Amino acid sequence: MAKFDRYMLSQLLVLFGFFALVLVAIFWINRAVVLFDRLIGDGQTALVFLEFTALGLPKLIATVLPIATFAAAVYVTNRMTSDSELTVLQATGTGPWRMARPVLVFGLCVALGMSMLSNFLVPMAQAQLKEREQEIAQNVTARLLTEGTFLHPSKQVTFYTRQIDADGVLRDVFLSDRRNPDQGIIYTAAEAYMVRNGDATTLIMVDGLAQRLERDGLRLATAKFADFSFDISSLVRSEKSETINLGNTTTPQLLADYNTIAERSGKSAGAVAEEIHTRFAQPLFCIVAALIGFTTLLIGGFSRFGVWREIVIAFGLLIVLDGLRGSLTSEVTANANLWPVLYLPSLVGASLAALMLTHAAHPSWRARLKRRGATA
Repeated sequence: MAKFDRYMLSQLLVLFGFFALVLVAIFWINRAVVLFDRLIGDGQTALVFLEFTALGLPKLIATVLPIATFAAAVYVTNRMTSDSELTVLQATGTGPWRMARPVLVFGLCVALGMSMLSNFLVPMAQAQLKEREQEIAQNVTARLLTEGTFLHPSKQVTFYTRQIDADGVLRDVFLSDRRNPDQGIIYTAAEAYMVRNGDATTLIMVDGLAQRLERDGLRLATAKFADFSFDISSLVRSEKSETINLGNTTTPQLLADYNTIAERSGKSAGAVAEEIHTRFAQPLFCIVAALIGFTTLLIGGFSRFGVWREIVIAFGLLIVLDGLRGSLTSEVTANANLWPVLYLPSLVGASLAALMLTHAAHPSWRARLKRRGATA
């Protein structure tokens, strides 16, 4: 690799790392606020919050990589143009195709990282995240032992306790059970205790009152009790689903048994094909993003007013290509045989970049057209 290639590639990688870090931080803060409120509000610890945040990072990074790639290519090209570095290269006979080589290598490097993320790291992290969410959903203590808050372990059950003593005694307990559509029962007790027996969890209420409302006829019956046991295991118990989530399955597993995966996931063959080929098309789009950012600014040339027009054009092209990619996913989901169209945005983007490089390599074309228009 020539010295110029190493120099430009290093600039691209440094700026790419900077933009990726900034974008990940922005997206992470927005997501972390909601996640923190939900987990801490459910009685989870800060360690659980950090674990969930770490498991969500691979997907977040994969989301911002194409944007960071485009931003780095635009910034480096603009800076090298402003510093006349590209002008000097062109004056020495270096063609646009030759100058685009480090940008292509940069796009390939990002595409390699994107491939690792989309095919392995993101599915593995999402699978682990789903497993931890199920474990927390089954944690009765974390969902019920939160004082001073009305909690809803299920849609038909509401639980409240005013205070939890250091020895685990629950004071002033309220429990509303509406799981039976024919009647609703409200339990109130001065004290309550959690008793575990294997996988079963029982709430023992002491010195309380049970109020049962018959919906048919609106009859209310009350009964005082000295102690009453209430099995709460079923409130948060959820059976593990036997279906497969496509987003949580690595690409080798999807490719190993295509038909079985489609059957066990409950999805169509088109959905499986769309998931697989999207993971290969996304890295290619990173290469296109880098080339579009470089070539659009390259043909713009030098201007004392800056290159904002070229930046807007490049960004618009990227938005159009990304929108095209999003619109094609439904077509592949409906018909698995149409999977090649998922690579169409990358092909169109690469063709546009090639046309712009060809135009930059033959600037006399524009002069000839101007002369023809003047003589006509």
